[in-house]
Amino acid sequence: MQRGLLGIEEMERADIDRLLARAKDFQPIQSQTVKKLDTLRGKMIVNLFYEASTRTRTSFEIAAKRLGADAVSITASGSSVTKGESLVDTLNTLAAMRPDAIVMRHSASGAPHFLSRYLETPIINAGDGTHEHPTQALLDARTILDRRGALEGIRVAIIGDIAHSRVARSNVHLLSKFGAEIVLCGPVSLLPHELADLAPGVRLTTDIREAIKDADVVMMLRVQLERQHEAAFPASEYFRFYGLQLEHLELAKSDAIVMHPGPINRGRELSSEVADFQRSVILNQVENGIAVRMAVLERVIG
Repeated sequence: MQRGLLGIEEMERADIDRLLARAKDFQPIQSQTVKKLDTLRGKMIVNLFYEASTRTRTSFEIAAKRLGADAVSITASGSSVTKGESLVDTLNTLAAMRPDAIVMRHSASGAPHFLSRYLETPIINAGDGTHEHPTQALLDARTILDRRGALEGIRVAIIGDIAHSRVARSNVHLLSKFGAEIVLCGPVSLLPHELADLAPGVRLTTDIREAIKDADVVMMLRVQLERQHEAAFPASEYFRFYGLQLEHLELAKSDAIVMHPGPINRGRELSSEVADFQRSVILNQVENGIAVRMAVLERVIG
């Protein structure tokens, strides 16, 4: 396994299996009265986020503290970046403070990989541009396993802003290693043809009904307006063609689950009825994010 965690693409299936199994061990801790372990006592994790985040940053912080580590969170707006300090200088400064790992989110694809070549401190990628979001794919896989029991042979429909989605890319890399059938669906302007080459077993369609038919998992994506230089699809029409509604789920398998990495835009990516549906596992994903990130932190610095 990598010294830190930079992406799913370069991971071996055996390493993924071990992380998912370890995350399962950590799941019961969420419901215990005393949730703190001393596995990483005396260790220090720095969360460095150049982009806004609620779920990922908070769950890494909670995961570190539940393992007994200290965690410091830094945002770009509250750091010397606003004074003109470069990314390399910021990371060198932090590394000089001797943290045991740096959890990093950055808008530039490949930023964690670039810095990992120059720093001794392990880097955990918490999302880099439109490239990857490895811990999101891991928590998604843990959630699917909890409900479906296996990743092999399942049909997964990933729908929405595929072009700008690091979540989609990491999920494609992970699920394809287990032989899942993957359908990527979205408007033509948000569905680059080269994505079919990401991994074996990937198919593209612009028809949401075709994508959802017989699916075991329906994974909706956020429309990432902040990454679009101009509107790729009229907002008023997006929900009409690509918003998930209850009637769509009649096309999926009767026990299909609905996922979304968050934050949800109700009425754009999915209806409120679907978001609150009994087979929606969106909050389970959030909960599993802590267990998975505990497993990752333990593996990287434990």
